[in-house]
Amino acid sequence: MNAPFQSPSYAVVVPTTGRPSLRLCLEALARSGGRPPTRVVVVHDRPGPDGTVPELPVPHELRGVTTVVPGLARGPAAARNVGARHAGDVPWIVFLDDDVVPSARWGEDLARDLAAASTGTAAVAARIEVPLPDDRRPTDGERNTAALATARWITADMAVRREALEAVGGFDERFRRAFREDADLALRLLDGGWVLAQGRRRTAHPPRQGGRWLSVRQQAGNGDDVLMRRLHGPDWRTRAGAPRGRLSRHRALTAAGAAALGLAVTGRLRAAAVCGAVWGAGTAEFTLARVLPGPRTRAEVLDMVLTSAVIPPAATWHWLRGLVAHHNARPRPPARPPEPSGAAITAETRAEAVS
Repeated sequence: MNAPFQSPSYAVVVPTTGRPSLRLCLEALARSGGRPPTRVVVVHDRPGPDGTVPELPVPHELRGVTTVVPGLARGPAAARNVGARHAGDVPWIVFLDDDVVPSARWGEDLARDLAAASTGTAAVAARIEVPLPDDRRPTDGERNTAALATARWITADMAVRREALEAVGGFDERFRRAFREDADLALRLLDGGWVLAQGRRRTAHPPRQGGRWLSVRQQAGNGDDVLMRRLHGPDWRTRAGAPRGRLSRHRALTAAGAAALGLAVTGRLRAAAVCGAVWGAGTAEFTLARVLPGPRTRAEVLDMVLTSAVIPPAATWHWLRGLVAHHNARPRPPARPPEPSGAAITAETRAEAVS
């Protein structure tokens, strides 16, 4: 039997709010094979009032290397920075979300990913797989999670070279939600001349379960998109490979609905009817666009009808909130470039590494 492929030493950082999924994540990590992490840092971002954290389900295989530390309750970007500071003197830090499941070969494949990374490689992403049902069409929530499988850079499973992380000053803690903080880090690394690579290890990300109103709560990300534009310019979506979404339509629908109400109150009923018809047609189109790819069950259709009416004003509100909150946001200082190595790192090399 061949000895397991060795890799540079690494630590694993898992930010959590204590969700039940953490147990499955850590159990999969414990049995993933390959070289084990030198340290596992679990950052509990909802510590008690006195800063203590509750007991967490750490498998016995990992107890000797696992440290549980309190977070700052400022979101996953800040929690990852806390974890990185506790990770020890290791060349690589692997950031895992607490709701992912590393594969049985994850450790062995990680070894190959890290061993193959050039000195100018800042990060190596895993291949994210989202298991969807075989016996029906996926729901709206399941399709949203499935988009992670094609996302260019996400920290659900991302190995980052410590030197590169320090070169950009860590994650930007102005991102308070689990959204866009990974794309921001990636763009800052690329701007500093680093390489981002796609690895071979695979990690499963089960569909999120958040109830009927999850899609409405997710509209808070429109405020983070405003921050991304402030920090990285109007072309940030193209550079980050982020889809544009429907914000412009949401704003138009919200304006039509608000105009219909305002005109009706002032007695201009004909104009109100026109605006109301525009709102109704746009909302119907949005609802159908979400219903048709799904299972079309009674419960799913009802969820789509209700949330499709609420999402446009919610998205518009969070966009406006972002404009106010981030109007003075400034980019962080440029990243330090990687140390020169035997192979020159060109723009073509970087593009090749992230394709």
